[in-house]
Amino acid sequence: MVAGFGGQGILFLGRLLAYSGMLEGKEVTCFPSYGAEIRGGTANCTVIISDEMIGSPIVRNPDMLIVMNEASINKFQPRLNRNGLLIFDSSLVNEPDLRSDVRIVKVPASEVAASIGNTKSANMVMLGALLAETGVLKEGSAIKALEELTPPRRRKAININKEAIVKGKSYIADKKSNNI
Repeated sequence: MVAGFGGQGILFLGRLLAYSGMLEGKEVTCFPSYGAEIRGGTANCTVIISDEMIGSPIVRNPDMLIVMNEASINKFQPRLNRNGLLIFDSSLVNEPDLRSDVRIVKVPASEVAASIGNTKSANMVMLGALLAETGVLKEGSAIKALEELTPPRRRKAININKEAIVKGKSYIADKKSNNI
């Protein structure tokens, strides 16, 4: 599950995950949900990526949760499966009350995105972090999905989004090598 505010690219990130899985020949579903306000309202997307047939796109208790804001961590963290993975944007979520029975990965995605010149790429930093942390999908599939799903009006952002994915992966790799 991916969750945050509308305008943070939550639904686009969900679509990228599902399409990347499709490119790898996996079974996928993508179930977006957003408030009526869209930009600034709540948004979340449930994505299932499986090697087996999927019976339902509805997931009550996800195994992985990517969170881009404080309201979403408060709302969705309780639903995360025990021993699940919580990845959150530590640039925007300050001192959350975290569960002790899940694996926590803090990624300063908004700061990393700002460092490459585009704070709107924080969702792509989170995608890179997810890829590095889990190996659930290949980077090449994510890049191809990005190229194919980016609408024409946003084509000039593709290169910076690719860089953001790489930066997210690098952040996790550096964190692991330094045991942070």
